[in-house]
Amino acid sequence: MILGDVFEHFVAESPLSVMLRVLLEQSLPAEEVDALFEQEAHHQYQRELLFSTVVNLMSLVVCGILPSVNAAYQAKAQDIGVSLQSVYNKLNGLEPQIVERLLHHVVAKTQGLIEHLGGTLPPLIEGYRVKILDGNHWAATERRLKVLRPVGSAPLPGHALVILDPVLMLAIDMVACEDGHTQERALLSRVLATVATRDLWIADRNFCTLAFLFGLHGRGASFVIRQHGNLPWQPLDELSVRGRSETGDVLEQSVRLVWNDTVTVTVRRIVVRLTLPTRDGDPEIALLSNLPVADADALQIAALYQKRWRIERLFQVLEQCFRGEIKTLAYPRAALFGFGMALICYNLLAVTKAALRTVHGSDKIEAGLSPYYLADEVRRVYEGMMIAIPPAQWLPFGQLDLASTTHLLLSLAAQVELAKFRSHPRGPKKKVPKPKYQKDKPHVSTARLLAESKKSGRSP
Repeated sequence: MILGDVFEHFVAESPLSVMLRVLLEQSLPAEEVDALFEQEAHHQYQRELLFSTVVNLMSLVVCGILPSVNAAYQAKAQDIGVSLQSVYNKLNGLEPQIVERLLHHVVAKTQGLIEHLGGTLPPLIEGYRVKILDGNHWAATERRLKVLRPVGSAPLPGHALVILDPVLMLAIDMVACEDGHTQERALLSRVLATVATRDLWIADRNFCTLAFLFGLHGRGASFVIRQHGNLPWQPLDELSVRGRSETGDVLEQSVRLVWNDTVTVTVRRIVVRLTLPTRDGDPEIALLSNLPVADADALQIAALYQKRWRIERLFQVLEQCFRGEIKTLAYPRAALFGFGMALICYNLLAVTKAALRTVHGSDKIEAGLSPYYLADEVRRVYEGMMIAIPPAQWLPFGQLDLASTTHLLLSLAAQVELAKFRSHPRGPKKKVPKPKYQKDKPHVSTARLLAESKKSGRSP
């Protein structure tokens, strides 16, 4: 599909930006987004302001293309046709299930694209679909609401549990919570509703509860979850050495868990005695798993838990590349929607990386490509591209079938210059003692210090 010389120019100069716009047309077509809203919304309606319009505005904000909802509105006010207050009213009233369903909608499309592109990563363990679970608590918002102004404590707009598929590298689900003080464990019943047979759940000790472990086991799923110190268990044998991993000696024993004094299950307890302590100073970590020995030995289970860092990497990308936490959105539902849109944009970035893996090789993309530089490229180019090529001219891309979309994405990926997006990891910082403040010398001249350094032959 050719849109003329202007389109070809953007393909040549910024194929990543073109890829993102194509994926937006494919994943969030206006008619499907508005239909989803009609199905899921219980207390809101769309007359003059369509949900698809709000989705488009928020995508510009979370991608950093425009700095705020207000700025996005000002740029699109003529097309929106309602007041800024109407936009905020819509944002502030969006029910959490709408955000969750919108994410599911995008996941269904992006998963198909990644699989058809051949851009999946190798499975962590054969025969299981691995799901990594973690929570994300958002920082305090500004005190823009009347009820917040007299309060000295930090106002928390909510939090969410996120589920990552490490083979697709997609955020496949989120459990949104408006109450910033609700414990993560209180949301686990909703997580259990998503569990399928042959799932393998990996999670930190915050999620190690008897109810969750028995819930997973009872649904035919497996788990590798770090043991919480308060979890009751009964040893059935002594710890036995199973070998040594990259992080330390690995030992194993069988233990019994009891639920409601009646239901019992025997699981494996894997202890890793660490060469270096954790950030919290723990000399060892204990993992609980119901994986059969035939499917994974103790060393493999210890290695599986190490893959939990992939979801921490997801949160890091959200923080560095997208604006998932918008401090001016003090209403919890608006904050939840912003975070959900950031997850959606992360998933679109995951599709672009899958296309790049297929064309350039997985090793080059996973080891040496910076998500920050990828997102920065889009931020710099996108708005100018949309001025040069108006939204209506992109609509045909939303009608492409899977094969045609895959072919287009691979063609665009082949034109990406990887050297522009190489990561440059820093080495460990040297500890330097903090200089003492001198009251009689409150400031110095940088130019003079540089001159003295040059004169003495020292490095500046």
